[in-house]
Amino acid sequence: MPCDPQELRHVPLFQLLDDEEAAVLAAQVSSRQFAARERIFKIGDPPSNAYIVMSGSVRVTTVDEDQQEVLIDQPGHGGLFGFASMIDETPHQSNAMAIEATTCLELDREDIATLLQRKPMAGLDMLTVLGRQFHASQRLIQLRAQRNANEVIEDESTSGERIADAVARFGGSWSFIILFAVILTVYSAANVILRDKAWDPYPFILLNLFLSMLAAIQAPVIMMSQNRQDTKDRVRSELDFDVNRRAESEIQALSHKLNLLTDKVSDVEDLLRKSPM
Repeated sequence: MPCDPQELRHVPLFQLLDDEEAAVLAAQVSSRQFAARERIFKIGDPPSNAYIVMSGSVRVTTVDEDQQEVLIDQPGHGGLFGFASMIDETPHQSNAMAIEATTCLELDREDIATLLQRKPMAGLDMLTVLGRQFHASQRLIQLRAQRNANEVIEDESTSGERIADAVARFGGSWSFIILFAVILTVYSAANVILRDKAWDPYPFILLNLFLSMLAAIQAPVIMMSQNRQDTKDRVRSELDFDVNRRAESEIQALSHKLNLLTDKVSDVEDLLRKSPM
């Protein structure tokens, strides 16, 4: 049963099709109903069709190296899934299951071929959309791959925070201590030597005022830098936790495989013992 061409406007891949192109494609697709918790396809199934969600919701998952289920997508109205496997005719690399009662449009390679035969420019429109999605995926991967805590925080830091870090680094260095000691020594010696002509005679009240002002300003600046350091430490700990959790999953998977191998070896030993010599 052909669908309404306007329904295809909700699908990002087909949003650039004109009215005639959408009508040609709408005449090719058919509708299909899925009950709640019904499996649409699983990993390894032949790539017969792709699906467009018209109503309801679908859960698309895969299994990672740790044999854990990973949610890839949860397409709603207008969502497209199973398209890559259908186009390159490779077995599905994911599982798809209807979360609730769902209506989908089935789409196969012949539907796309018919559209391109009748409306060749539709292919350019779809490639344009795929190109945008590809660039968006590249940007997402680049952001996900940027795992250095220092670089992430530096990119997000403001000028004031960088100044606070610089002040804290200089204030906690031997250069600051030596420079400050030299200035205090020269200042005190000059006022002692000048005696009655000194601008800040002993007990150096003006110097004490400057030191109090410096301490009042330096303390919150150093605290700002410490807060940034705490943020860096938290990001590092979160990254370490992710690494440790993945390592634990891999160790558990290896342990499970070793247990299976042990069981198999035990079964073989039992068969050898029971077999007549």
